[in-house]
This record gives sequence, structure tokens and C-alpha cells, in this order.
Amino acid sequence: QVQLVESGGGLVHTGDSLRLSCAASGRTFSSYAMGWFRQGPGKEREFVAAIRWSIGNTYYADSVKGRFTISRDNAKNTGYLQMNSLKPEDTAVYYCAAAGGMYSDYVRYDYWGQGTQVTVSS
Repeated sequence: QVQLVESGGGLVHTGDSLRLSCAASGRTFSSYAMGWFRQGPGKEREFVAAIRWSIGNTYYADSVKGRFTISRDNAKNTGYLQMNSLKPEDTAVYYCAAAGGMYSDYVRYDYWGQGTQVTVSS
């Protein structure tokens, strides 16, 4: 089993930055990939970014490429999502998740955090 706990959400203005954290515990995380997803009001859950924990390669949705950066700290067993140049359309509940590979389909992720709200005001 893997437990994931997100933190770092909040209310910011357009153009601001925010960093989300996802602390992983339980089984050794090196064999997993960590993904970030978001779900806005009335919208389906959307892929944001993923990172292969062992080697650090990354994968981004087009909507966030160049603005968001996914990373991880092996020593802390924590993943991060650095979000820059935030827009109102980035408003959503953000979730981190774990899977055996870097998938963009949320159904392929086995473990999920509780989510953290990000609100970007115009």
C-alpha cells in the first residue's frame, strides 16, 4: 500500500506561483510513477504531469507545458508540482497519484491523495 498526502494549495491571483507537495509513505516508491491530476468545477479529472520516480523523466499535458514543473525529492519521498504563471482556468482540486508507469489516464493510477484546492482569481 502507498499513502499520499498533498499540501500547498491556496488562493492566488493570475500570474502568481504556487508549489504543491505530495508526501508518499508505505511501500518503497522507487518502482512507481507519480502523477498530478486536477478536477475543476463541473469538469472531468484531467492529467497534468507525471514523473518516473526512479529516473526522473517527466511528461506534461500541453495545457501546462512551460508553466508547471514536476519534480521529486528521493530523500524526502516527496513529489512537487511547481506552478507558475497561474491562470483562472487552472482553478481545480489537484490530486497526486501513484501508478506503475507514467500514464495520462487516471484510471490506471492505483493510489490517490485526498486533493488540495487551488483557486486562481482574475
